[in-house]
Amino acid sequence: MSLSNIFTISGSAMSAQTVRLNTIASNMANVDSAASSADQTYRARKPVFSQMMNDSMRDYGWGNASGDDSGAGVGVKIDGIVESDAPLQPRYEPGHPMANEEGYVFYPNVNPMEEMADMMSASRSFQTNVEIMNSAKSMMQKMLTLGQS
Repeated sequence: MSLSNIFTISGSAMSAQTVRLNTIASNMANVDSAASSADQTYRARKPVFSQMMNDSMRDYGWGNASGDDSGAGVGVKIDGIVESDAPLQPRYEPGHPMANEEGYVFYPNVNPMEEMADMMSASRSFQTNVEIMNSAKSMMQKMLTLGQS
């Protein structure tokens, strides 16, 4: 794998983790938002990632990044953001201004503990890819100075 492919892979992974962190921030910002009906209630969102495959890159003239026909990926792409289908949290709070006629208030299906764990994972993944890019940059700089002695 060439150093330029390392930059492509790490860059796409960093972009994916940025989307993941932004989605987590949105979920955490709405963790306590209340609504009077299930239809109006915020639902937790999760990004969906997939691997960019060598075959699709080869179709566009980029060649095979891994140098073999293994079909190994050359990056991460964001397929979209989906809403969680976990059940919402209806609570009986008849005095709440958002309560429906039956006295229930609906809260999002956001699990703050799960979101914090996802945030730590995404942050560490982003940091790892920054370190990979810095290592590749350092190797490229050393290669450029090899012939200068």
